[in-house]
Amino acid sequence: MAEKETSALSLRIHLINWLLTPLFVLWLFSTIAGYVATLTYANKPYDMVLLQRAQAIGAQLGLSGGKERLDFALDLPDGKSLAAPDEVFYTVSDKEGNKLAGNVNLGRPLNFRNGKIGPIFSNGQHDGSKTRTVSLVFYNPDNQKLYQLYLSETINQRQALIRGILANIVIPQLLLILIAVAAVWFALKQGLAPLEELRRQVMFRKKDDVRRLDGSQAPDEVRPLIDAVNDLLERLKAVMRAQQRFVADAAHQLRTPLAGLKTQSELALREHDPERKQQALEHILTSAQHGTRLVNQLLALARNEPVELISDTFTKTNLSQIAQECTANWVPMALEKRIDLGFDGTREQQMVMGDTTSLIELLNNLIDNAIRYTPVEGQITVGIHVTGKTVVLSVEDNGPGIDPQHRERVFERFYRVLGTGQSGSGLGLAIVAEVAKRHNADIRLDAGTNGIGTRFSIQFPMPATV
Repeated sequence: MAEKETSALSLRIHLINWLLTPLFVLWLFSTIAGYVATLTYANKPYDMVLLQRAQAIGAQLGLSGGKERLDFALDLPDGKSLAAPDEVFYTVSDKEGNKLAGNVNLGRPLNFRNGKIGPIFSNGQHDGSKTRTVSLVFYNPDNQKLYQLYLSETINQRQALIRGILANIVIPQLLLILIAVAAVWFALKQGLAPLEELRRQVMFRKKDDVRRLDGSQAPDEVRPLIDAVNDLLERLKAVMRAQQRFVADAAHQLRTPLAGLKTQSELALREHDPERKQQALEHILTSAQHGTRLVNQLLALARNEPVELISDTFTKTNLSQIAQECTANWVPMALEKRIDLGFDGTREQQMVMGDTTSLIELLNNLIDNAIRYTPVEGQITVGIHVTGKTVVLSVEDNGPGIDPQHRERVFERFYRVLGTGQSGSGLGLAIVAEVAKRHNADIRLDAGTNGIGTRFSIQFPMPATV
């Protein structure tokens, strides 16, 4: 039970993975893209403020054309105020990078980047804190000197803004995904509920319960599987019925010959007269032969149950050759009763899809039945001919025939027409019917030529290609 629950849970998790993994990937991509976009757009206004502040500082120091006031003490934020939580640092240096003024040394030699002398923004660090720096180059026409101004500030405000924007973007998306997870889980639970119900139905069934599964409430995607299982159950039911019928038939039919063997054996053991003991032994032999024939017929009947063998094991078989060989094999038996047994048909190959062993059993039972019921000096003809897209196998005799009211029932198991005076088990024609059914052949029972005797005709479909 635990194993089946694990399998059902695994299916649910498998579906959730396929449904939700793309959502998480999209959320991750959206978070990264949002961070990059936020960082870019958040830097722009702060960079403009930083540039304006640098230009203002340059104006106060007189770097843009007035008298230089490098000893002027600027009032810069130290990051301790809640209104201005970022520290600000600056350096004024010459073009060689020598510090001329400032609260830190940020100077470095002037580097004309593709002819651009400012403003140039860059990222850096100071005392373990990340900073954003802008550099400007001022030219004093009075003394014809170049001054570099580096203004740097920590990025606490920038990071706070970025975190706030990302929180407003990422957290709602994450909440939506969590809601989607819950909704998908609930939907899958509801969607798989019919399968869980089917699993419980199958689990708590009795071992011999092969009723069809009810798939009316199952999803359309699962119904083909349920139909396949129901088809398997139907075939299993047919196999079980065939097995039960075989056991019942065997038990019923073997009871009589076995009882006869027991009685004759006891009689032979009590007899001291050699002649009467010989008669008892002959009766034992007769009963054993009858029992052997009965067992062989029961096995042939079981072997030819349509549910036992699959038709895709059939091969192309020459039915004409089988008919000729079987007819020749029964000639000695027919001669003992002075019966004219012959074959009437083409010598050419007449191919059908079938099982050779079963077709031989079919023909042997038809010929045996004809010999049993055809009187001395009678005539039996085995024929093969083609009609349209069918190959017709026929066995005709000029015996007493079968009354129309019995023709449907003679193919039933153990049914025998009374008053014939012939011994038998009543299985021969049942075997014929099963073999014909297994080969998708039609069987007909009619009167013989001029209404005399009996004619069995079995029409086999011709293969698509010969």
